[in-house]
Amino acid sequence: MRKLTFGMNVTLDGYIAAPGDDIGWSGGEGPDSSPSDELFQWWSDRVAATGLALYGRKLWTTMSSDWPTADQQPGATPAVIEFAQRWRDMPKVVFSSTIEEVDWNTRLVSGEAVAEIARLKAEDAGPMDIGGATLAGAAMRAGLIDEYVLVTVPVLVGGGTPFFTALDSWVNLNLVETRTFPGGVLLTRYETRL
Repeated sequence: MRKLTFGMNVTLDGYIAAPGDDIGWSGGEGPDSSPSDELFQWWSDRVAATGLALYGRKLWTTMSSDWPTADQQPGATPAVIEFAQRWRDMPKVVFSSTIEEVDWNTRLVSGEAVAEIARLKAEDAGPMDIGGATLAGAAMRAGLIDEYVLVTVPVLVGGGTPFFTALDSWVNLNLVETRTFPGGVLLTRYETRL
């Protein structure tokens, strides 16, 4: 059975995007900042270790607007080149009823997301990551997420898209890792407790 992880950058007050889907805070050192080299490498290594990435429509739109050709842009750093290549190579599934076509080692699912996630999770294959608030929220409510990774940036945005969705019951977690990054960014990783 695959392990399903939900991990994203999150503000200290619990949002993955500020109002207007603004993620300019996510670098950790002010508006429109980039993550530290160390944090960027951590995310890149995570992409390399992911057996299958599950995306909701909004996150797919964001990622697919930059990463397919980021390594071909003038001034692309070795880290950006590596991430772009890893991202393109990583198998992906996009869940959307409005997108008609996907590319870059990606499959589109327009049907029932929770049933498909459960089916994929039951496979004997590498770990899966899930991203996007709506998609991850559905998986949370269905009890499908095994691990939560919060990369907390020390900023308060006061509203927006929350990392966690409303749940019908408690989910007990075990802390399995903490790590600090430049700019006061803190990684916390929790596994669900059976």
